[in-house]
Amino acid sequence: MSGTVAVVTGAAGDIGLAIAQRLSQTHDKIILADINTEAVTKLCEGHRDQFVPVTCDVTREADCATLAAEAAGHGTVSVLVNNAGAARAVSLGDTTAEIFRQDTALNLEAAFLTFQALEADLKSTRGSVVNIASVNGLAVFGHPAYSAAKAGLIHLTKLIAVEYGKYGIRCNAIAPGTVKTQAWEARAAANPNVFEDAKRWYPLQRVVDPKDVANAVAFLSGAEASAITGVCLPVDCGLLAGQAELARTFSQSDNY
Repeated sequence: MSGTVAVVTGAAGDIGLAIAQRLSQTHDKIILADINTEAVTKLCEGHRDQFVPVTCDVTREADCATLAAEAAGHGTVSVLVNNAGAARAVSLGDTTAEIFRQDTALNLEAAFLTFQALEADLKSTRGSVVNIASVNGLAVFGHPAYSAAKAGLIHLTKLIAVEYGKYGIRCNAIAPGTVKTQAWEARAAANPNVFEDAKRWYPLQRVVDPKDVANAVAFLSGAEASAITGVCLPVDCGLLAGQAELARTFSQSDNY
């Protein structure tokens, strides 16, 4: 055990929980921060020796300060995972000014606020920040406000890496592709074949599992990645590398 503390925001979701469980292998305490008090408290049942639930709206500066104070009661934070995020309107035509502001606040500004609140701890531990971005921040896949915010999050990752590297702080991002989570339940209800439809675009012919993201977080936040900072690692089953179906169309080769 490192004797230190990891903070995971948006911890009540499938990805957040997978990250918390993975980091519990290397940290004494995992602070599970989420706006949903009931959900995050329930997840900590039976794990109170390691998991600490904290109610936090990461878009509020005061809540982030409270989160930092709660974490300080359990040790010194060495890892911050900015996982909280959500997408609203699916197209620009559906996007209102309010939706754009909300998505920017949650998917971009919140990561700045949590980093700012935990900056002193991260300096003292020469800690690591991992921002959960999205392939949407690197290419167009719908949900424009969310996507623009995730693109900003990838750049914020570089800003932190460059400015805070002198303190030993590393900051990296992960860009997951489609992840099979509860958030997809509504889409699956409307189209039971949604995951099968999605697989055709992925070279590995599958979508991402929350544990895939968690393993990447463990790597980027750990000693094995001590020389890696300022990068965005796609965890996307090959989506951004290209599509075999499109290559087959262009090349007219059945090898794709």
